[in-house]
Amino acid sequence: MKKLFLVPLFFLSLTAFSQTSDPAPRMLMTVPDAGVDYHRLARIDTLVNDYINKGWINGVVTLVVKNGHVVQYKGYGFADKEANKPMRRDDLFRIASQTKAIVSVGIMQLFDQGKFYLDEPISDFLPAFRNITVLDKFNPADSSYTTVPAKKPITFRDLLTHTSGLDYAGIGTKEGKAIYAKAGIPSGLGVFDYDLRERMDALARLPLTNQPGEKWQYSLSVDVLGCLIETISGKNLEDYLVDNIFKPLGMNDTRFNIPVAKAARLTTVYTEDSVHHVIPWTKERTHIDPDYPLAHKRYFSGGAGLTSTAWDYAIFLQTLLNGGQYNGVRILAPRTVELMTSGQLSFLFNGTNNFGLGFEITSAHSAARDVRNEGTFSWGGFFGTTYWADPKAHVIGLIMTQQTPNSHGDFEHRLEQIIYQSFR
Repeated sequence: MKKLFLVPLFFLSLTAFSQTSDPAPRMLMTVPDAGVDYHRLARIDTLVNDYINKGWINGVVTLVVKNGHVVQYKGYGFADKEANKPMRRDDLFRIASQTKAIVSVGIMQLFDQGKFYLDEPISDFLPAFRNITVLDKFNPADSSYTTVPAKKPITFRDLLTHTSGLDYAGIGTKEGKAIYAKAGIPSGLGVFDYDLRERMDALARLPLTNQPGEKWQYSLSVDVLGCLIETISGKNLEDYLVDNIFKPLGMNDTRFNIPVAKAARLTTVYTEDSVHHVIPWTKERTHIDPDYPLAHKRYFSGGAGLTSTAWDYAIFLQTLLNGGQYNGVRILAPRTVELMTSGQLSFLFNGTNNFGLGFEITSAHSAARDVRNEGTFSWGGFFGTTYWADPKAHVIGLIMTQQTPNSHGDFEHRLEQIIYQSFR
């Protein structure tokens, strides 16, 4: 593959991530891309505005990158409908589980430094995980349980692939939710003043819901990875990510603690009532304070706590498509990016796709049935944000909303179809 480098705008050319050649640095540029039919791409406007006009959703930001060119980047509808405040494309979103990919990159930076190996037990760094047990019998009447010993220790790879056996507070299995609630284990959203190491040590004393390495179970694994970053680096998670990812890449709007000066850019969160009318999210209704990004916090949830913009997250994804570098700064080795974006499981975790070190990975079976190419890496967030990066098509897609649940969430799938059909 020919190496191409960023030069002044009158002579701009960009290259894509490849596993067979060292990628050249690439920055996101808002210039036309000859491989896109913009008339067809404009169908995004029609689709999104139709959903907004029907009252199915209040506001959306979409961002599409093709070959390093930002070919579509718009805000639609309202950031706050009640205040008649229009959605602007640089507005701030609670990205929830999109935090996981960033923290996964953070821990893999320490992997690059030789601080651990992927199949090393995490108990080498967090001793509370040395004598782990697995749930055997559970009594729903009082959340009591019996356990059996774990067959093997939890490893870094297990955490990164959600095969650790851990569960999720609030959204996990019924057994896991009950046990974690009784022990005061937080989901990570709207948490301010807990001590991360103390809570992860408490988590280690609870039973796993599966034997490590045997089953994919969405979990607090990445919160544990955040604790490992703090333990290995000696920095709190926010400082580590700022120093090693956000500042180097120019992700100036991505933080756990959002400054007051940016408060006006924080979008309003919405939910649905029993008849699917879109209504504002409130702490009284949901038990999570929607203003948590603005509250000063010292508990940094590696699985859920960040706030960001579509633009910042596109920079992050472009860095990975570039093989770990952006704007002349390398944050990961190319081979490490290949590991992260390669399927790690011997089974399809959801019956459709594989899972890498922090990402869902589109399988050959899935690619044969839909528009994303095999090897696309992706995920999303609880409040209605989603992303994907397709190395074969050199495409990044971001769809940012702040609504959960969304009974008309099929518009995301339709948007993907419109995006891919616009490529020549």
